[in-house]
Amino acid sequence: MTAVQWSDGAPIYRQLKERVIEMMLDGVLKPGDALPSVRQVAAEYQLNPITVSRAYQELADEALVEKRRGLGMYVTEEASRKLLENERDRFLNEEWPAVLERIARLGLDVDRLLAPLKGAGQ
Repeated sequence: MTAVQWSDGAPIYRQLKERVIEMMLDGVLKPGDALPSVRQVAAEYQLNPITVSRAYQELADEALVEKRRGLGMYVTEEASRKLLENERDRFLNEEWPAVLERIARLGLDVDRLLAPLKGAGQ
């Protein structure tokens, strides 16, 4: 894991969980990869092991990681697919409507918006 700045806006376990999810989406953690141990993460970030365990448990509850008795936590095979699907749904339902509203407010047309993509494909 990398250096993290914890914010006061959300519980640390949730921030840690989101950081692990980002690592999965970015391909840093791939299906079958082991997560760092609870003790290792707790020591590295000076966190209570219960905080780390709670983040890991939520990931397990969502079937993004699985516990292997005596071995630790591992990224599941379907984690990337689930995360990508969830992120796409969240984008389409939460972010995209605001983007569409802004496009309409600015009077932009589709051709102008897609011009950079068309130029990159040539």
